[in-house]
Amino acid sequence: MGFLFDSVVMFSTQILFFGFGWVFFIWQLFKDYECHHRTVQVIFSLTFALSCTMFELIIFEIVGLLNLSSRFFHWKLNLYSMLFVVVFLVPFCIAYFVVSNIRLLQKYRLIAGGIIWMLFIYFFWKIGDPFPILSAQHGILSIEQVISRVGVIGVTVMALLSGFGAVNCPYTYSSYFLRHVTDDDIHTMEKKLLQTCELIVNKKKRISVAQQMNSANRDADVRSGIWARFRSAATTQLPVSSENITQLQQDVKTHEELSRQLFLETVDLHATKERIQYSKTLKGRYFNILGYFFSLYCMWKIFMCTINIVFNRVGKKDPVTKGIEILVHYLGFQFDVVFWSQHVSFILIGVMIVTSIRGLLITLTKFFYAISSSKSSNIIVMGLAQIMGMYFVSSVLLMRMNMPESYRTIITEVLGELQFQFYHRWFDVIFLVSALSSIGFLYLAHKQAPEKHTVRELHLSSAFT
Repeated sequence: MGFLFDSVVMFSTQILFFGFGWVFFIWQLFKDYECHHRTVQVIFSLTFALSCTMFELIIFEIVGLLNLSSRFFHWKLNLYSMLFVVVFLVPFCIAYFVVSNIRLLQKYRLIAGGIIWMLFIYFFWKIGDPFPILSAQHGILSIEQVISRVGVIGVTVMALLSGFGAVNCPYTYSSYFLRHVTDDDIHTMEKKLLQTCELIVNKKKRISVAQQMNSANRDADVRSGIWARFRSAATTQLPVSSENITQLQQDVKTHEELSRQLFLETVDLHATKERIQYSKTLKGRYFNILGYFFSLYCMWKIFMCTINIVFNRVGKKDPVTKGIEILVHYLGFQFDVVFWSQHVSFILIGVMIVTSIRGLLITLTKFFYAISSSKSSNIIVMGLAQIMGMYFVSSVLLMRMNMPESYRTIITEVLGELQFQFYHRWFDVIFLVSALSSIGFLYLAHKQAPEKHTVRELHLSSAFT
């Protein structure tokens, strides 16, 4: 009865997670697009449900909810299901939808999709060869072979997103990085945009008039004939347009490109002004302080990653237990380390889980809106499901280090004998590269932002002349 009750609890929560993924898919991802395949929606929601279930099992592990045998069974079931989705199901669906968009291969899309999937499996397998992720005891068909390769890809994605997020978050929230924008700046830019649009309209009118005049001449030639045209040339010749239509069309294209740039700059100025007004509110000041805090955290994280890489260091204790032991030893506090480390770890991991899910969903939504179209939306959603599945498997793999030693046993047993220290070092390396690259990119973007007005004015003056 205990196992049956535990299974009911697990499957019920999975249904809730599946429903949340379904609603998020309809209301957020595809609110502006038509979903062409119900299979895409089911697979995305299934991947989301399996991902959330893995985090749920981590919380159950700390709290001690459900029987040990039940947790171990559902760990195995959930992990194997997730690996099947990210290695077999989703890659094949991506290959199938890619082939379906190619007319020559539509009749053989199952066969062509299977061939592309086999190529994916080959490169997926080869990606693990350069990394020291397994010991010599593991056979070629062991589950560790699959998890280790999923971990490499997932940890890389996590580190890239974390490195960029650690830099972009303080850049977004801190009012220090805001450009100074006034109403006169916006009015000037809108006036330039309006002048450019009027210029485009005038040039198009000139093109239309010139084309009508040339067309009238050609019609007159056809009606009167060649000899009649020579006889009446001295008295009835129609006016010929002196406009250079090709040059006018080129000017229109140049001004249309300029109008797009001016429009984007105008929208950016309005958004910056709104951010300046928002930063003066109570909530804006709170996010400004939060931005400074994240700036300090980013610098500390970069420093610690550098230290870990240089000295080849990986922590053996979770941060909570280590921090409590430092307080007890140096400050003389007297309390139960094991008891408090369990509760604080529960809160910390709960916060990490919520922020990880929220951050990934926000990132996936922005990424989808940036590159999706009516034809590629199904492929992109499958790609996002693939990233999400690998991301959460890797999150569990890395989150194991943040758990007290007593709660790592079942996760270690489920994941297998992997080289866990390698993944932490690999995360530090990619995080450091991503963070430093993001700092350089945002620095250049911030330095060039004040120069946009000057560049626009130069383009505008050259265009009008």
